[in-house]
This record gives sequence, C-alpha cells and structure tokens, in this order.
Amino acid sequence: MTLDEILEVVLARRPDRVAQAALDLMPEAMRREVIAMQEEIAALALAEPAAVPAPEVKAKLLAAVRAVKPRRALLVIDMINDHLTPGRVLEVPRARAIVPALAARIAAARNEKTPVVYVLDRHDPTDSDLEDWGVHAVEGTEGAEVWPELAPEKSDVIVTKPSYSSFYRSNLADVLEKLAVDTLELTGCSTEVQLLSTATDALQLGFAVEVPPELQAGTSEEAEHSALRTMHFLVPYKPAREARLARITSAPAPR
Repeated sequence: MTLDEILEVVLARRPDRVAQAALDLMPEAMRREVIAMQEEIAALALAEPAAVPAPEVKAKLLAAVRAVKPRRALLVIDMINDHLTPGRVLEVPRARAIVPALAARIAAARNEKTPVVYVLDRHDPTDSDLEDWGVHAVEGTEGAEVWPELAPEKSDVIVTKPSYSSFYRSNLADVLEKLAVDTLELTGCSTEVQLLSTATDALQLGFAVEVPPELQAGTSEEAEHSALRTMHFLVPYKPAREARLARITSAPAPR
C-alpha cells in the first residue's frame, strides 16, 4: 500500500467495529502498516494540549454516555433434552459442557432479581418442520423438556417457539415489554442458529445484546466463533433503541 492508501484507510470515518472488521480481512503486512499509522496519529493527537469542549458539545457527550444501569433479562435458549442427550437427532454435544457455568449464572440471576426467561423449541407432532430436521422437541415429550440440571423455577418465565428466532411466532416481545428490560443476555444453543437469529431480531427491536462466550454452544468451534464475531459486530437499531429506552425510563422497574 502507498502512504496515501494507508492514510485513506486510517482516516476513513468508520465506526471502530467496522474498522476492526476491515483490519481482520487484510493481509498481515498491510495490517501492520495500518496499525503503525494509527499509533503514530494517536501519538500526535495525544501530544496536543487537551481542548475544552463547548458547552453544547459537552452536554451532547454527557447525554450519549449517561450512566443508566441496564435492565437485563437472562434468556436461556433451547437447553432441552433433545439437544443435550447423546445420540439424539439434533444433539449439540458442546452444549453439555456449558451446563455448570450456565446453572451458576441462572442461580446468580435469580439472586440478583434479574428475570430468567427460558425460550424452548416446541412442535406439534404434525409440524412439517420435523421433515427437514428430524423429530425433535415435540410438545408433551421428554425431549422437549429443559435439561434437568437447568430446570426452571416458579419465578422464571417460559416462552415457546416453533423455529429459529426466539421472537418468531412467540410472545417473547410482549413478555420483555412487561418486564421493562432493554438488554438481553443470550445463552444456550445453538449459537449459529437460535442465538444468532434471536440476536438479529432483538437488535432490530432496540435491545442491547450480550452473549457470554462461556454460556453459549454451537455445533462446532468454528460455527461459534463466526456467529459470535457477527453478533459482536452488530449494534441495536438506533431509532428502536431510543424508543425502547424512552419507554422503560418512564416505567417503574419490575419487582
């Protein structure tokens, strides 16, 4: 790359997450050059005396970073027998490994009064979806129940869905509206299907999304990494986010 090309990359008005994604795709030598230029420009900026922001700029910045404690709900997605039992048609073997950490997180959430919402795949025996994926999570069967070590309690909420996203043909949006939450902590399996599709819908509805790496399981390590990088790259749709925050700020926190 020429100096002009490096400067064009470094000075482009890209959000940090977009710039980082572009860096990750560059050849190693090019990436080193861009990073070196970024560090040189940062050093020049830090050498300048700090400027006092105009009052209107300061007010805008403070409004943007106002310290509002997130109202969080913990979503436990599809941690059911048919996904965790060895040999089942849609077994996710990696999901068994996260059970101890997830059980601890669920207990902590209950203790801190964070709502725990179980989102469970459920199908009618005649559902044509079973032709594509094999018989799984049929209503009324043992396979559709939550893995015993993660069993819900009376204080938890259970939502059922027939497909990938937790929001599709379910009452999850209504449940979260009543809980007056703005941030969703997504856990469970599988990362590249259920969690990713749920995260996409949640972001478009104005929720912030968190996916703790130790509380998710994909069908493979590669699938997990790809899905986690995608979810990390995305941000809430701003108009929906602003509207959601305005609604819950004026609503009392649920007891």
